[in-house]
Amino acid sequence: MPFNPFAILVASLATLLVGFVWYNPKVFGTIWMNETGITEEKAKQSNMLKIFSLTIFFSLMLAFMVPALVIHQMGALGMVGGPNLVATAKPSYAAFLADYSDAFRTFKHGALHGFMTGIFLALPMTAINGLFEHKSWKYILITAGYWTVSLTIMGAIICGWK
Repeated sequence: MPFNPFAILVASLATLLVGFVWYNPKVFGTIWMNETGITEEKAKQSNMLKIFSLTIFFSLMLAFMVPALVIHQMGALGMVGGPNLVATAKPSYAAFLADYSDAFRTFKHGALHGFMTGIFLALPMTAINGLFEHKSWKYILITAGYWTVSLTIMGAIICGWK
């Protein structure tokens, strides 16, 4: 079960692609701006290099954790102590991987787990913050929807691209 750095990189960039579409004024951008109080003038004053650089950095951080959420075999790897201890693992680990090394390693299965991560992790976190920040349900659902779509795509890429 080798680590695929290209899948991690491409998955992390998916958040930008989804954001360009999701927050486009013709999709949810205008509603989101109204709900946050951001105007086009204020948006133009932003340091976009800083915003996009940090977005890529944080998306990479997220993409490094997604394999643990979408690839079942990562649980077995964790049980032996991680990649550095595979050589000292009991024979049952090698037998497990011989039987199940590619089980459920599809784009479709990764998308399912990514979607579930969005619904059961991103939505509650976004909703809790939104409620305390006195944000509207429109804002909460637009933001959680963005993360659910992003995590679905990230999960598909990371799980399916072996």
